[in-house]
Amino acid sequence: MKRTGPTDSGCPVLRSLRHVGDAWSFLILRDALAGATRFDEFQRNLEIAPNILTNRLASLVESGLLERRRYCDRPPRDEYHLTQRGRDFRPVLQALLVWGNQHLAPEGESVVIVNRETGEQAEPVMVDRLSGRPLSDPVFTNASGPAAGDRIRRRYPSMDQFPQHEEADR
Repeated sequence: MKRTGPTDSGCPVLRSLRHVGDAWSFLILRDALAGATRFDEFQRNLEIAPNILTNRLASLVESGLLERRRYCDRPPRDEYHLTQRGRDFRPVLQALLVWGNQHLAPEGESVVIVNRETGEQAEPVMVDRLSGRPLSDPVFTNASGPAAGDRIRRRYPSMDQFPQHEEADR
């Protein structure tokens, strides 16, 4: 039997990559988050071959990130709109943008995140909602969750192996 890639062990990173793990899918979602909805917009913006775009759009629809809406019957034409799942992908793209600017742009930032109301450039950081601490703080680590299978439990400690405080019970 020929292996075609990693086995799904319940890993959320692998499951995510199965839905958006190629450059075209990321770029289509980037453009959709910026307001693109029509095939010709995506094709023009991305300079992507029509057959590749058709396949990627179909995959993103199947994955529940985009939904297809008919806007013309003759000839049949569809728009592609973000679902809630697709809109929830925004912070992933923003994190990748920030990381790319920080580590892969020796010429400087070509795209930045700006506050529309103030014009100020944002300085994104992922934080824990409960404590307000940045997730990059070494106090944070991965742990196996309640639905973890054996493979994940072997790799990550269980959540109950960490001290429990009353604040965590809120």
